[in-house]
Parts: sequence; C-alpha cells; structure tokens
Amino acid sequence: MTRRLARRLQDVPPTVFTTMSALALRTGSVNLGQGFPDEDGPPEVVRRAVAALQGGRNQYAPGPGVPELRQAVAAHQRRHYGIDLDPDREVLVTAGATEALAAAVLSLVDPGDEVAIVEPFYDAYLACVAMAGGVRRPVPLRRTASGFRLDVEALRATVTDRTSVLLLNTPHNPTGAVLDASERAAIAEVAVRHDVVVVVDEVYEHLTYDGVRHAPLAAEPGMAERTLTISSAGKTFSLTGWKVGWATGSEELVTTVMAAKQWLTFTNAAPLQPAIAYALDHEDEAVATLAADLAVRRDLLCGGLAELGLDPVVPQGTYFTLGDVRHLGWPDGEAFCRALPERAGVVAIPAQAFYDDPADGRHLIRWAFCKNRSSIERALHQLARADLTA
Repeated sequence: MTRRLARRLQDVPPTVFTTMSALALRTGSVNLGQGFPDEDGPPEVVRRAVAALQGGRNQYAPGPGVPELRQAVAAHQRRHYGIDLDPDREVLVTAGATEALAAAVLSLVDPGDEVAIVEPFYDAYLACVAMAGGVRRPVPLRRTASGFRLDVEALRATVTDRTSVLLLNTPHNPTGAVLDASERAAIAEVAVRHDVVVVVDEVYEHLTYDGVRHAPLAAEPGMAERTLTISSAGKTFSLTGWKVGWATGSEELVTTVMAAKQWLTFTNAAPLQPAIAYALDHEDEAVATLAADLAVRRDLLCGGLAELGLDPVVPQGTYFTLGDVRHLGWPDGEAFCRALPERAGVVAIPAQAFYDDPADGRHLIRWAFCKNRSSIERALHQLARADLTA
C-alpha cells in the first residue's frame, strides 16, 4: 500500500516520550524520563472531582469551559500577576496545555509562515508547527555559568517582519531556565517592532526555586494584546492525567484560538473542571509546599548526577535538569539513553529530540526530579554501581 502519512508530518519523528516510557516499562527501570510525578495532587481536589462525578456533571461542558473554572483562572491571574481578564471573553479551557498549543498554532499560522521557536523545545511544538505548515526558525538558549540563557542577539536576528508567531516556554522545559527581566524586555521589543504574536507556555509558573519568581510576558509593556498565555493544572497540582489547561489573552486572540479548538476536542473533562476551579481558588499553600519539596529533590538529583560526571545544570524551575554525557565519552545522547536501562536500570530522555538540528543537543540528557525521593535515591544508587562510560 502507498504510504499515507501527509508530507508535512513525514519529517516529524514519533514523540520520544512514548519510546522511552515504553522502554522503562519493558525493562522495569526507574523512569526519570517522562515528566509526571509519582504522587497525586491535593486530596480535596480529588474529592471535589469525585463529588462532581457522582453529582451528575458528566455531560458536555460548554466549549470555552465551565464558568467557575474560567472565573477561577481570571482570579488567579489577577491575584498573582495583577492581570485583569474577562472570564467570559478572555479565558479558554482546553484539553491540557498541549491542545492549547495546537489550537494556537493551527489558528495563527498559515502554510509558509515563519514561526520562531525558542530551543530546546518540548517536542510537541515541532509537530504543531509542522501540522500548520509553518516554517521553523529556532532561537537558542545557551548554557552559561548561571544556567541556560536566551541568546538575545539571535532572537533579534531571527524575528523579522516575516515572523507570524514566536513560540516559547518559561519556566523552560527542558533547561529549567526562567526568563529574567532583560530577556522578557527583549522579547517584548522584537514582538512589538515586528507585530508578532507571542504564544507562551507557562505551565511551570509556580514551580520555581531559590527565590526566583516567574513573571508573565503578558505583563510586559505592549504585550497584553499580542500575548497568548497557556497554563495547566497538570504540573501545578500534580494531576497530569486530568488534562485540564487554559489559554488567556485578549478577546481577539482567544476567539481566534477557539476557532481551531472547537474542532479538536470541543470540550473535555466536565467533572474535573470544577475541581480545578476549587484548586486555583484554595490550594496556593499546597502548591508552595510542592515547589519547596521539588527544590529538595532537585538538589538530591543534581548533586548525585554531578558526582557521577553527568554535569547537570541546576535549574531555576520546572521538573527537569539537563546533563552532559561528553565527559563520559559518549558523543550521542540517544545511544547513552538506550544503553542506560540495561546498564543501570534507569531511563532518561535524549535532549536531541528537542532541537531543530538534533546535532545541537546530541550531548544533552534530560532527567526528571518530580519523582519521589526513594525513586531518585534508587536511580542514583543504580547509576553509581553501573559503568556509565562509552
């Protein structure tokens, strides 16, 4: 039979997370690859979902989301960032952040449009741009003594009047970087100058460490009307399987994204949406406790990886650290990750999947510290006993 895959997807590989998580399951390895926590989120939020299931909230929710969740998202943005949103016109509930990203790109990008993407990037970004027929233009984060930082000169050279959308993530997966004031100002400058829409994935907004605080791009001068902000309950409340996310921005941008979203899921997770509304309104303390606990687990993992010669960056936020395997003689991170389950009973993610040119990230490995302490300790013990050299 003739190959049926559309040409625009032929250069997009299968997601690395499916491959590596299947490898972890098959080998019984500790999974420090895929970014899901070992423990569920706040018990009261789960109870609220159960009550909604038993209380008859099991039919279609409104396409934009249930009113109480849209109101809770708007209240969250006002409380944390001083951003005022109309919950009826400027908030859209989605099937996780991934659907919000897909709907944003599909509704904002025409075939041939240039899309600037800050890299390394979550691999779904590449697929979304490919499905829209866009042309990727990478803007790198580069490792420095203080972690990964945006190459501002590359940003200014890449974003032009031909750019339709700038797609980025802060706090940043997989580097753990949090955009600072100068980086946010540079993004705002080029976006305003070239009339570019910025789609920013902020799902790790509350998971930052060492006193570093996330600040939304939408709050920068001139950015409110041209920024679509995406977030999710999955990471904030350790409920990744619920797939409840949202997009916020001007009425014009949210209406534009809804034009695509209505033909994707249309609606999702009706009994879970009121539970997430409760979480946004009442679980700030639980989120702060989670961030503090993650900082401890980050230090445990990064300290152990450093002792093993894996050269991890100490992230400012997210679930992840990036390490470098060149010191162990490996020229290729994918080969290292495929050998790791047999050698050490541990799975990690080769970061070359997160680069437009895989050669740029060939030496980097992503490790997740959102697992419980015993899993991290077990992984480090097994890594310490293994021969990790090429």
